[in-house]
Amino acid sequence: MTMKLPKVCTSKNLFQYLAMVTGTLATICSGMHYGWPSPSLPKMEEWIDDEEGSWMAVMPLIGGVCGSLCGAAIVDVIGRKRTLLIATVPAFIAWILVAYAKSFIILVVARLLAGISDGLIFTALPIYLGEISDPKIRGSLGSSVSVTWIFGIMLINAIGAYLGITLTALISSSVPILCLGTFIWMPESPYFLVMKGNESEARRSLRVFNGKHDVERELETMSQEVKEHNATNGRWLDLFLIPSNRKALYVMMGTRGFQQLAGVSAITFYAYSIFDSAGDLVSPSVASIIFFVIQVTMCSFCSLIVDRTGRRPLLIISITGSGIALLIKAIYFLIRDETDINVDDYSLIPVISMIAFVLIFSIGMQSIPILLLGELFPTDIKAFAVCFADIYFAVVATTVSKFFQLTKDNYGLYVPFFAFSAFCFLGLLFTIYVVPETNGKTLEEIQQEFRGETGKEEYRKKTEI
Repeated sequence: MTMKLPKVCTSKNLFQYLAMVTGTLATICSGMHYGWPSPSLPKMEEWIDDEEGSWMAVMPLIGGVCGSLCGAAIVDVIGRKRTLLIATVPAFIAWILVAYAKSFIILVVARLLAGISDGLIFTALPIYLGEISDPKIRGSLGSSVSVTWIFGIMLINAIGAYLGITLTALISSSVPILCLGTFIWMPESPYFLVMKGNESEARRSLRVFNGKHDVERELETMSQEVKEHNATNGRWLDLFLIPSNRKALYVMMGTRGFQQLAGVSAITFYAYSIFDSAGDLVSPSVASIIFFVIQVTMCSFCSLIVDRTGRRPLLIISITGSGIALLIKAIYFLIRDETDINVDDYSLIPVISMIAFVLIFSIGMQSIPILLLGELFPTDIKAFAVCFADIYFAVVATTVSKFFQLTKDNYGLYVPFFAFSAFCFLGLLFTIYVVPETNGKTLEEIQQEFRGETGKEEYRKKTEI
């Protein structure tokens, strides 16, 4: 007589997708906070000057560092799920402060709280999705973080362009509430439960996420891997001292670094001006929405195919195409600014090259580096690694944006675009020779590869003994 499975277990991977949908409501809110200044600051010109506007731009980065450090401290103590739920509180408060702010100081506090929320979200969510996902769909679930974040930016641009600041903020405040009200019903990561010695809850979590009753083999393999890593009581220094962790760190720093060194933040910032240079084809507000629609569409496409094509092929295609698009843009600006050649008849070239850059960049470089965060590191130092990655990202993104501003103002637009193109081709070499393929591998198998131990099939045989 066979045991009848609970209804919740009959649809394989259903709850993995449900957890992704409800959890990424937090990243939609994060993207909305990040994109809020674009449609809102022009409406506040009477009482917010340029210097105060720059402070509002930098506060989420400061808050993000604080949130990442807090996330690293608590994500292995209270769990991935609770950390993400806590992140919805400062996100909600930030929107309420924005809605009723009567002074610059209140807006700065709101932006700081939004940054703290971001740091908690981007520490907990990549880890959570990486740990609950079946290897065959882990790419789709992990890349959803980037897709939904960009969707949030697009959404706030669409809402903010046509509604007032107060109404926009109040509507936006419903997103963290919705996240809290839906994600709270999702199970905790089975890896975290094993780390805490709660095997019965880990077994239940695996049954829900795997859609089957018999999960003893997966639980045993997971327990062995967690016990092996946690026996060392992971420390910050283990990121740098243990060779396998160091290899993973190099991959993370390279992929996240070249993602920003390709100039994506600066390109996004320059999008308004470059569309405006095309004349009266589209209004600036419509152009910004089109820009982010393209990004969301292509990132979604990447999410659909990344588990079929693998990570490395998409990264190689993406960074190569991005480098070519940036090179064309740089050559155009060089000819326009440094020669007597009239390029008025070719003014659409920078627009076309920018659209090409967004299309190609979004199919790999936009989302895969974040996806890798949930795959590369063992459980004992994963929280430290993701926290370090968030801080590293903030530093690199800020540096690149400042580099863009300085070189553009002092030398001309062609200089930063030539530099961004060159970094893309350096990133191509890094991807070819350093970045491993993680597609279709369990988290345990990825660690085996970093340690240079047994191959995939040998490892599976060993865990079956």
